[in-house]
Amino acid sequence: MRRFSTPLRRIALASLCATAAGCASFAPDGGYAEVRQLAQQRTGDTIPATAPGAGSADRQLRTLLARPLSAEDAVTIALLNNRGLQAGYAELGIAEADLVQAGRLANPVLSFGRMKSHEGIEIERKLMLPVIGLLTMPVATRLERRRYEQAQLRAAGAVLRTADATRRAWYGAVAARQSALYMEQVKNAAEASAELARRMALAGNWSKLQHAREQAFYADSVAQLARARQARTVETEKLTRLLGLSGPDAFTLPERLPDLPPAPRDAAGVETQAMNNRLDLLMAQKELAGLASSLGLTRTTRFVNLLDLSYLRNTGETGERATGYEIELQIPLFDWGGARVAKAEAMYMQAVHRAAGLAVDARSQVRENYAGYRTAYDLARHYRDEVVPLKKRIADEQLLRYNGMLISVFELLADAREQVVSVNAAIEAQRDYWIADAALQAALTGSGDAAPATPRAAGAAPGAAPAQH
Repeated sequence: MRRFSTPLRRIALASLCATAAGCASFAPDGGYAEVRQLAQQRTGDTIPATAPGAGSADRQLRTLLARPLSAEDAVTIALLNNRGLQAGYAELGIAEADLVQAGRLANPVLSFGRMKSHEGIEIERKLMLPVIGLLTMPVATRLERRRYEQAQLRAAGAVLRTADATRRAWYGAVAARQSALYMEQVKNAAEASAELARRMALAGNWSKLQHAREQAFYADSVAQLARARQARTVETEKLTRLLGLSGPDAFTLPERLPDLPPAPRDAAGVETQAMNNRLDLLMAQKELAGLASSLGLTRTTRFVNLLDLSYLRNTGETGERATGYEIELQIPLFDWGGARVAKAEAMYMQAVHRAAGLAVDARSQVRENYAGYRTAYDLARHYRDEVVPLKKRIADEQLLRYNGMLISVFELLADAREQVVSVNAAIEAQRDYWIADAALQAALTGSGDAAPATPRAAGAAPGAAPAQH
């Protein structure tokens, strides 16, 4: 049996230790810095530099909650405090652990045997090393690194989806609050009108029909106010859940939505921007690269996927020592690995077609969302620049006529009721624009609910039909 010298054994062990020492290590922040960079490159929001759960994050939360929340503040709070998002970071930790594990050799196996016979005691020692793992380590490490990068992209996508959902919820909550405040004013005006009508009817200066119409308007305004308050509660609670807070009392919202921008986004280059920035397309590319590496590894180990090298050191019955080595090799007698290769090839082609279909869908989605965005912008601007100013001009003219005693107070109130529909529709159009803007951003980054926002028809408000006198 061939003997290994002590220096040779030491050199071999030192080489193995050096190989194991060169493996990947855990990032101090769990990979959050890369996730933050990926997300911040694709959104206008400032992604918190502090990982969720840190002590400085709590201080930042208290600072943000001390003032009325803007959309950006709400997104920051959600990224710091949303429990579902924090749970999603665990997947990134799992992928990082797999990457570190792939860069480490399997532990050697040491076996010890002691046999006693009438001639004496025979001792067998065996140190076995997984050679096939050492040979395939570079390929396996590259494969796990791509999977880790995919996990980073998924985590960045979760960040963008949370930001998108929070932004939409903020717009919905502020719009609902604005509508509730307006409907409260309408209800107060309707109550005053109904009380005046009651007194006029008692004095004999008002017919029962006219009195009943004023009372009906007041009753409708009460019902509409109740619906508006319920909608405010629903939208506020939706935002509360995304912020990860215990209740809506922990934050305050502004009383109205932000103003429209001076001009809409330019349509030029939106498809190219989506192709370059969408995280789902980047994840598909990483998946293709990973499956290609996996296919190469499967083909490499098609015939031999078990190769172990053992170092032997035995002591015989007479005390004589013997050293040597043993190689354990799997013989491809029944399974030649064809099924594993065919499966890997099918999975690769499946990913190819999936990525191609995703690119087609992404282009169509961006075009559809931009069309919805432009429609929502044009409608909101139309209500802001045309409809609401015209209604206000009519109200001003009616007020002049009332001051000149040309019309009665009830004609003035009837005209004011017609403005309710226009104002509510203007609030809804402004809300729909900001939601469409968020949907377009989601379509450009491949995250969140990128379904195009369809402008909704203005709901009937109390007093939509002018009172007839």
